[in-house]
Amino acid sequence: MNLIAAVDGNWGIGNKCELLQIIPQDMQYFKALTTGSCVVMGRTTFESLPRRQPLPDRINIVLSTTYKDTSPGIVVCASLAELFRYLKQCEKDIYVIGGEAVYRQLMPFCTDAYITKIRQCFIADRHLPNLDEAPGWECVEEGSWQQYKEWDYRFMRYKNLAALCWK
Repeated sequence: MNLIAAVDGNWGIGNKCELLQIIPQDMQYFKALTTGSCVVMGRTTFESLPRRQPLPDRINIVLSTTYKDTSPGIVVCASLAELFRYLKQCEKDIYVIGGEAVYRQLMPFCTDAYITKIRQCFIADRHLPNLDEAPGWECVEEGSWQQYKEWDYRFMRYKNLAALCWK
């Protein structure tokens, strides 16, 4: 299981149910990694998707005790136990794509985190734990800084050396 997120300089991931910044290269990176995979998200993240439609060419899983939609292309799991039962049948890569509560719940089970780190800081009401300080997490790849508009960003990969087994 993997985690993928874009974070600002304070590890902020969102504000008022919106991404902090839209960087086209980050969107392309996200699409390249997650296409053909299972993506796990919370209700709020799903509802923030364009037109509240599942991401194409992926198995979209919503982890929520309150979300009841049974639209085509969506799998709803009400608990971690139900999610893990479903994922055991899935023979695809798995990416946790947000939001904050789902990241925190599933982070201990993720072996890798694909992070787009934006150097600047923004107003954020949702955060990812700082993987530079999180016990057991180690940065294993650090891309060079790139620029889009006035924002500096780079792609990074972290490894969880103490990932819990969920299978």
